[in-house]
Amino acid sequence: MVGGKQMERLEGLVADLIERAGINGIEIFRRSRLELPGFYRAEKQWDLVVVAKGTLVCAIELKSQVGPSFGNNFNNRSEEALGNASDIWTAYRQELLGKSKPKPLLGYFFLLEDCAKVRSPVGVEEPHFPVDEIFKEASYSRRYEILLQRIVLERLYDTSCLTLATNTAHTKI
Repeated sequence: MVGGKQMERLEGLVADLIERAGINGIEIFRRSRLELPGFYRAEKQWDLVVVAKGTLVCAIELKSQVGPSFGNNFNNRSEEALGNASDIWTAYRQELLGKSKPKPLLGYFFLLEDCAKVRSPVGVEEPHFPVDEIFKEASYSRRYEILLQRIVLERLYDTSCLTLATNTAHTKI
């Protein structure tokens, strides 16, 4: 099932993997002390922050989406991901995150409800200019896949992950 408790479990899994990496002196923050300074705003609360000896090691966003309004939410999530990356990298260049080297890892994880609506082709509007061919007839799940590939390709994030899951509870047999 896609939602809050599942995202908390996912945060725990990611934090556990980071802890097992064996980085000396790390502190992993999941529920509190998640604020990092921005350049275009005072601060932004990330979902998972890792600090070692006063240096930002990584910041990770974990987002999810369930229906029914995939179109509006896709645009909002895209703008949010792009804006957050721009804000933190500018803050980093301006040394608002300290003079930490090497640069921190920035990650983006997206959990999308797996249903017929996210797998169906979506049309585009082209009143003035043609849309990138890759988006024509792409489903919402494909659009998220493209977004996450491109934010890494353009070095806005160092890593990204798209996972689809049903929004139904399964009982153990």
